[in-house]
Amino acid sequence: MAATSLARPLPAAALVALLVVLDQAIKIVVETSLPLHEPVEVIPMLALFRTYNEGIAFSFMSGASEWVLLAFTGAIVAFVLYLWRSTSPSRFLAHLGYALIVGGAIGNLIDRAVYGHVVDYILFYTDTWSFAVFNLADTFITLGAAAIILDEIVHLRRSSTASKDEGH
Repeated sequence: MAATSLARPLPAAALVALLVVLDQAIKIVVETSLPLHEPVEVIPMLALFRTYNEGIAFSFMSGASEWVLLAFTGAIVAFVLYLWRSTSPSRFLAHLGYALIVGGAIGNLIDRAVYGHVVDYILFYTDTWSFAVFNLADTFITLGAAAIILDEIVHLRRSSTASKDEGH
């Protein structure tokens, strides 16, 4: 993919659609194949564990109505789309990050609209500790945020180096 391809609407929309389809396909398999609240060990420290998140990110706002959660998630997607559109086409990592965040957020938004909750199924654990159960859409969002942060660091370093070079 060229450095500017994700800045153009068609490739960006295709990537977001692919991420949403992948997320939703896996969630259909999870819903039809995994028992509810029963761990299925994959490897030590990793299990599939179907559960439902009635809030946002670590069950934050779990007491809020569906409409509030849908509106909140929609507002976040709109804000990320604004940031994405405002980003220079040359910043590939940032554009990839925005695509991952939007794809993941839409995947979870579909769950909330269809089921009234988000389907989670990945569990990391030890004998004395476990991480919050999450899903592929959450992974997309996390990787997207990491890509944007990395892009910002690289961009700041390049800007700093260019400023120093111009000063000599």
